[in-house]
Amino acid sequence: MAMQKKQQNFRQYLVLSGLKATRQRELIARAFFATNTHISAEALYRRVSGRDRRIGLVTVYRTLKLLKEAGLAHERQFGEGRALFEHASSERHHDHMICTHCGKITEFENCEIEELQEQVARRFGFTLQDHKLELYGRCKDCRADASGGTGRIRAVGAR
Repeated sequence: MAMQKKQQNFRQYLVLSGLKATRQRELIARAFFATNTHISAEALYRRVSGRDRRIGLVTVYRTLKLLKEAGLAHERQFGEGRALFEHASSERHHDHMICTHCGKITEFENCEIEELQEQVARRFGFTLQDHKLELYGRCKDCRADASGGTGRIRAVGAR
């Protein structure tokens, strides 16, 4: 979905919810939609605070919550107790591999895994509504360089 369409959908959600489409919310949403990877509220705040000093971290968190409620963002917990956000889209479902050493997040799609999950659910008489698959381990770079890495989560888009 194009960024303009996402912005329009967000504005429509705000109006239907009886909320104002403030300049700050618009700026935060535009900055979020311009990302192509997972982003923390703090990183998003750093991107927008230079453009409008009236925007605080609480405003960023509240706007991300509204984006989630509007179905335009997903919140993911990949460790360290902090949330990262990614675009919700009509694109195909994807899963995540998280490096436990450097924190790199790699997105991937695998039709065979998706079908296997459906088979397991059917075998147990279970109807899937949603799921998430997160694989934790060491990435290729950290396996090659056993001394590097910070242990912090950092996002790398690989859609």
